[in-house]
Amino acid sequence: MLMNGEAPKTADVVIVGTGHGGAQAAIALRQCGFEGSILMIGRDDAPPYERPPLSKEYLAGDKPFERLLIRPEQFWQDKGIDLLLGTSVTRIDPAAKEIALSKGGPVRYGALVWAAGGDARRLSCPGAHLSGIHAVRHKGDVDAMMADLEGGARRVVVIGGGYIGLEAAAVLTKLDCQVTLVEAQDRVLSRVAGEELSRFFEDEHRSHGVDIRLGEMVESLSGDGDRVTGVKLASGEELPCDIVVVGIGIVPAVGPLIAAGAAAADGVDVDENCHTSLDDVYAIGDCAAHANPWAEGAVIRLESVQNANDMATTAARAICGNPEPYNAIPWFWSNQYDLKLQTAGLSMGHDVAVLRGDPAERSFSVIYLKDGRVIAVDAVNRVKDYVQGRKLVEARAVVDPEALSNIDVPLKELL
Repeated sequence: MLMNGEAPKTADVVIVGTGHGGAQAAIALRQCGFEGSILMIGRDDAPPYERPPLSKEYLAGDKPFERLLIRPEQFWQDKGIDLLLGTSVTRIDPAAKEIALSKGGPVRYGALVWAAGGDARRLSCPGAHLSGIHAVRHKGDVDAMMADLEGGARRVVVIGGGYIGLEAAAVLTKLDCQVTLVEAQDRVLSRVAGEELSRFFEDEHRSHGVDIRLGEMVESLSGDGDRVTGVKLASGEELPCDIVVVGIGIVPAVGPLIAAGAAAADGVDVDENCHTSLDDVYAIGDCAAHANPWAEGAVIRLESVQNANDMATTAARAICGNPEPYNAIPWFWSNQYDLKLQTAGLSMGHDVAVLRGDPAERSFSVIYLKDGRVIAVDAVNRVKDYVQGRKLVEARAVVDPEALSNIDVPLKELL
């Protein structure tokens, strides 16, 4: 195993990225019987680790970093998988099947798996360069935030009302911070959930003391010296703060692929086997734009552990000569306070949303239909509804909305 050392000159498979997708690609290759050399290259200095706990258990101090490792360090050595950490790929030569690195000499590959994910989208307004502005993408991001908290920071402005922003707000509230959350849309989770779920989580966060500002744009950030001290909204109001947490999405990390000529629009385009338009180059995870069968064939990117893992297995099978087109049902989860949200399917484009249970009891589901078919389910503290609702999504079941709303009838009986 290589730790920040010199890369080998060649590898049968080079995997760029050491997150969930990169780690699973290496594991799946070995599980598929691949016996060639495998080199994983990561910008992170740490071995492959889980990202979702960063905004939850790790930030809260409930889970040490060692428990975030996807596999113990010895695992990679035992499987004959080399790790080159703290290193970026700067250029791809698809004709020579060679990559250039930020340090060390070039590496030639037989197949290349691009699992670099994306970089946290940064603010572009005046003051965005100030210190005390944090993302939640890598361990180093959260370590820097935790250092500020340990230094006494207590007034926090969270920008972005998606999963990352809400999860961070929940943990920071638990850490006795005064949290204001700013969201440009008229509701939180607007891109991933229906209005019923959005309003429930808004109420939940407000009940814990989070000041939620909807439909507000950030105009600029002010500072004392080089340190952020306030967030000015387009309305003219200034929110005083000690730190800012930014959760406004990612920018796919695909620069070298595009420079090498890969077809791309939002992310890099891949086919049903995760193959890019470049010979023997695959892309998986957050950065891979694909025609998703659960989105009626629309070309989308999915930012989830499930997608990264399943695409990794798809690419590994293709490399091993046993292709199986990607067809995994999307699923997601989010932990906020004592609430566990589990989602199966994609609710985009739904025409009916059925409420199952009472949000006031903090245990309910929302089931989404389109043209009479179940396309997605959001379950809050209702594991059975999630498990059984997922089967309805997989079956593309046609179910009467009134029957779906009856909590006395298990969803499995409606298949």
